[in-house]
Amino acid sequence: MMKEFLKERLSWILLVAGLELLMVLLSFLDAAIPLWPILYIVFLSVIIFILFFLFRYQKETRYYRSLKDWDKDLDLTTLAPAESPFEKIAEDTLVTQTEYLKQEAAKHFSSLEHEKDELLSWIHEVKTPLTAMSLIIDRLEDEQVKSRLLYEWLRIHLLLDQQLHQKRIPFMENDLYIEQTPLKPLIFQEIKTLQSWCMQKGIGFETDLHVEEVLTDAKWFGFIIRQLLTNAVKYSEEADIVIKSYQKDGHTCLDVTDCGRGIAPKDLPRIFDKGFTSTSHHQDSAATGMGLFLAQKAAEPLRIQIAVSSQWQEGTTFTLTFPKRNEFVHITGV
Repeated sequence: MMKEFLKERLSWILLVAGLELLMVLLSFLDAAIPLWPILYIVFLSVIIFILFFLFRYQKETRYYRSLKDWDKDLDLTTLAPAESPFEKIAEDTLVTQTEYLKQEAAKHFSSLEHEKDELLSWIHEVKTPLTAMSLIIDRLEDEQVKSRLLYEWLRIHLLLDQQLHQKRIPFMENDLYIEQTPLKPLIFQEIKTLQSWCMQKGIGFETDLHVEEVLTDAKWFGFIIRQLLTNAVKYSEEADIVIKSYQKDGHTCLDVTDCGRGIAPKDLPRIFDKGFTSTSHHQDSAATGMGLFLAQKAAEPLRIQIAVSSQWQEGTTFTLTFPKRNEFVHITGV
């Protein structure tokens, strides 16, 4: 802040220095004016000016130091009170602009909430005819047509499910219920949802659940598994997807391994980025780049770590590492 203050007061400093030099110059040119008394006066005035400068520095920069350290939370009470007329002008302008920004933010938040509620309502309404379509498809006798329709129905169902959870994720912590969740029924339910798609592609599942329960929220954990299994089925052909749970370093881990095309090494750091699909198969229009992004977002409040290892053209393994019980104290309170 001293550097800025010196720049701000540079013209005043130069003016005082010029006046002091002018007095010394006049004393040097005019023999009637004694030099030593003038030098003594200049010395005293410089000392007084330095002390005055330091005093004004402390006084004039107090408000601006608080402004520089101001958190971006629109709370004006943390600022130092304005003292000078110019500081008062700045303070009044800040108050006016802050109140305007707060009002605009409230309007936009209300609009977004309304839009979110309308979208969620629409998704729930669409699910009703989707359920009816599923029942109608089940009655078809032509297995080939039935398989195709089930696949397209599943794509719509999964896309709607992604949209539903995407809108809920920002408020996810208000919806968590942490409990001991059995893995087998939850995973088997997600496999059953993808059954028609897996049968069409000749994909099977192999489960090896040494750990049968995990401490998590069943609904959101099911969503994470759904995204990983969907991703594994999408990029696999006629092979088994292996799901296994185990203990490692006091944590429960769950692996989802496929034998698909794998992930290119240059893509690995970006697979959880929003909208990222693939640089190797960029023409794949079916990919949305949202599944893994949403899975990662949902895993954060659950304290689940998602790691990935992949060999190009050999397969990919996603590893979920669950937290210990004491890491959920902030959510459960016990």
